[in-house]
Amino acid sequence: MAAVPAAIGQRQLSGQRRARRPNVVVILTDDQGWGDLSLHGNSNLSTPRIDSIGRDGAQFERFYVCPVCAPTRAEFLTGRYHPRGGVRGVSTGQERLNVDEHTIAQTFRAAGYATGAFGKWHNGSQAPYHPNFRGFEEFYGFTSGHWAHYFDTEMDHNGQFVKGRGYITDDLTERAMAFISQKRSRPFFCYVPLNAPHSPMQVPDAYYNRFANLQPALRATDPAQEDVAMTRAALAMVENIDWNVGRLLDRLKELRLDQDTIVVFFCDNGPNSWRWNGGMKGRKGSVDEGGVRSPLLVRWPRRIAAGRRIAKIAGAIDLLPTLAALAGVPVGSRKPLDGVSLEPLLTARPAANWPDRMLFSHWNRRISVRTQRHRLDAEGRLFDLVNDPGQSRDVAAEEPAEAARLRAAAAAWGREMLPLVGPDDRPFPVGHARLTYLPARDGLASGGIRRSNTAPNSSYFTNWTQTGDRIFWNVEVVTPGAYEAVLHYTAPAAGSVVELRCGSARVESAVPVAHDPPAVGAAQDRHDRGQESYAKDFRRWSLGVMTLAAGRNAMTLRALRVAGGAVAEVRYLVLSRLDG
Repeated sequence: MAAVPAAIGQRQLSGQRRARRPNVVVILTDDQGWGDLSLHGNSNLSTPRIDSIGRDGAQFERFYVCPVCAPTRAEFLTGRYHPRGGVRGVSTGQERLNVDEHTIAQTFRAAGYATGAFGKWHNGSQAPYHPNFRGFEEFYGFTSGHWAHYFDTEMDHNGQFVKGRGYITDDLTERAMAFISQKRSRPFFCYVPLNAPHSPMQVPDAYYNRFANLQPALRATDPAQEDVAMTRAALAMVENIDWNVGRLLDRLKELRLDQDTIVVFFCDNGPNSWRWNGGMKGRKGSVDEGGVRSPLLVRWPRRIAAGRRIAKIAGAIDLLPTLAALAGVPVGSRKPLDGVSLEPLLTARPAANWPDRMLFSHWNRRISVRTQRHRLDAEGRLFDLVNDPGQSRDVAAEEPAEAARLRAAAAAWGREMLPLVGPDDRPFPVGHARLTYLPARDGLASGGIRRSNTAPNSSYFTNWTQTGDRIFWNVEVVTPGAYEAVLHYTAPAAGSVVELRCGSARVESAVPVAHDPPAVGAAQDRHDRGQESYAKDFRRWSLGVMTLAAGRNAMTLRALRVAGGAVAEVRYLVLSRLDG
């Protein structure tokens, strides 16, 4: 066969490159807030690499997420308001995204993309809620709402626990960079939900030392509310994020993928402390402007003009349809989306008739509504955010028609959505995958047993001293058969005997080895962690094999004998299916 002439071969290669769909990298930070960027005028820190995404691409001036973590993630993943997907809280299973929801990862994977997620998932732990079952072929990170320790910590790699390397944000970024390198020959969708600057406030010395003596030039709206020590730690963590964002951008450039990759940066809620946030009212947990306004920076050199500023309001629900439209892939969801594609705004196609819209914010049955000009707060007060960005003056009496319109809209949205976020009685599934992890976070306890701290995420059960005490999980066995049961435990002494029972199945075992390590993490904290647990080195203890019948039941641990004054502390119960 004759060789293809060089010029023709080059044209074919160029055509293939033009035909290839763009890669997508989505960076989501945790508890950062709109104000923690130098791009937005914060002179307390410097974030040149994050800022460059907006400078070299588009910057949304009014972009909205949810007041807390898991709901925002659900809205990004589905393009739908979080109550529709069953996400009603941030722990004890309430953070789970219903398995009949179609995710952005499933959308891109169906179009031939390699898909990976590296960081904090926070929309369900057990299969089929786990990210490997939601469209991500590669996952490295953790699935709960927060993690207890950020150095050389335990990580979930495709459903199995492994030991991380170094500082967690650096480690997650390293894994994302490796994924990009490995998948560069085909389009990829890389989701990087970093868990900083969420507490515990831990960051390497090289970053913290820059802020150790900082007296912030810009302060919270009410400086008396600001804990400056917390501000210092948060800003140090954000500067570390900025360095890692730079590493991702540099990797794309090294691989000559930067022109063909859509890069997105946003945050999951308002800041996790009172600090400078542009004078907005509210912080994390609030449905006011400061609790739900986030940066949104989007870069794609081939399609999006550098320096583009977009004033139209938008939200996390818009990202799935927007990225699908930019990449030219079908959305795939059979359920109607609440979000709309922002592609006309990003690519400067005619958008003169872009309609005014309402965006709804919800948390703890509190609802607020945002239009292009106004916000109706959870108490029904109306604010003109063009003239009053700090929400200081109620204008409902001056604009009664607009107040009535938005109150009616909020009431209608609540009638539709609030019934979807009532009590959660969904069981934790067992047997969808070979390994099922049941963390203490998802369990309940009776008697004197308590959590290691009041925040369930990353906690463990402790103070198990009586035979009448119980630890139990509400489970549904979807694949009956033989399972090995393993506890991740600490214990002051060997010899305590426990029983694990589920329906008619039971195993009985004695604590094999005393294992009583100290809690770790306090030495690395830059600020008091408050309601969050420290970490421990938990040992694995096989309780034996039990045959589980299909169906819903309580998986219950109880002590038959107590040795050494306490039975054990329990971090996980792990069920390993033995028949396939």
